[in-house]
Amino acid sequence: MSMSDPIADMLTRIRNANLAGHTSVSMPSSKMKVAIAGILKDEGYVEDYFVTQEEGAPQASLQVKLKYLGERRTRRSVLTGLERVSKPGRRIYAGKREIPWVLSGMGISIVSTPKGVMTDRRARRLGVGGEIICKVW
Repeated sequence: MSMSDPIADMLTRIRNANLAGHTSVSMPSSKMKVAIAGILKDEGYVEDYFVTQEEGAPQASLQVKLKYLGERRTRRSVLTGLERVSKPGRRIYAGKREIPWVLSGMGISIVSTPKGVMTDRRARRLGVGGEIICKVW
């Protein structure tokens, strides 16, 4: 069975694991997913990520370790929201001046630009626009 939107699947897996209180989540890997996981780690929303290739498996696996604050009973997730913006049925592009702010700068947008996948702040600083992949807060 083919998947029509693997990035939305990644975000949904992270969101569900986060709400269930899991420490990590695993999914099929791709270059775009690894780039998104790298941005989430750099911005402090997830603890770490690993790409593993199991012998005999047709595809590599991406494992994301989720980040929590506090002790076991009172712990809260660092990641409070993930939202897919540009979808296969409706792509959303923004120029360098139209890149949206997430929660007045408290969250980030992940943007796919000609210079690579990056945060909204970095895209504004470099003066490039692109496809708005998702919002994270």
